[in-house]
Amino acid sequence: MIVRKLEDITGTISDVSAENWASQRLLLKKDGMGFSFHDTRIHPGTETYMWYKNHVEAVYCIEGEGELEDLTAGKKYPIAPGTLYALNGNEKHILRTQTGLRMICVFNPPLNGNEVHNEEGVYPLEDSSKMSR
Repeated sequence: MIVRKLEDITGTISDVSAENWASQRLLLKKDGMGFSFHDTRIHPGTETYMWYKNHVEAVYCIEGEGELEDLTAGKKYPIAPGTLYALNGNEKHILRTQTGLRMICVFNPPLNGNEVHNEEGVYPLEDSSKMSR
């Protein structure tokens, strides 16, 4: 059994930040669950381009307001608490925030813990044996 609290993640390799977001990654590849589970905050007034060509992701909004633009289909969707979206086709997308957003995210394959988006907006697949603790 795995039991973790957000405060247990703070300041560890599982507490990852980038320019537009901060993510506390509660479950990772090393936990053997087949997915990773993240509590992510997207900073207010930002626009983040992403393309998970190596992963599928499900995202559930629990706080804030924003907009998701699916660049693959050319559609825009309002994001607010209670909204779920799933990137099941590796869609290129932009997440825009009016307020800060708090999102619960699940990735498959699971992340190792320290991934950030590269210049393509992609989380690269990493060899977990190269991870430092």
